[in-house]
Amino acid sequence: MINTNLNHSGEPHRKLFAAVVLAVLDDAILDEQKRGNGAESIGRWAASRDGQTVLSCAGINPSERCIEGLKGFVKKNVRTSTALTRGRPLRAAS
Repeated sequence: MINTNLNHSGEPHRKLFAAVVLAVLDDAILDEQKRGNGAESIGRWAASRDGQTVLSCAGINPSERCIEGLKGFVKKNVRTSTALTRGRPLRAAS
């Protein structure tokens, strides 16, 4: 069970949950490539209780705008590792 007490200290905690968000995004991108349902999948996860908790713990406001942004990112079909690489333009995979 995830501790929903958001009054904990520190950057390490946010980084851990941010890594979870990145992993979920990559899974959704793979689902989008294989089955075409990754954007729907990330939307359901982000709107769920667990998704809302993880996003909040990562320091991300789990608003409807955020959820739409996650879905849009998944539809671009770019893995998070590629998107986060500095100095390289964001481009869709073939």
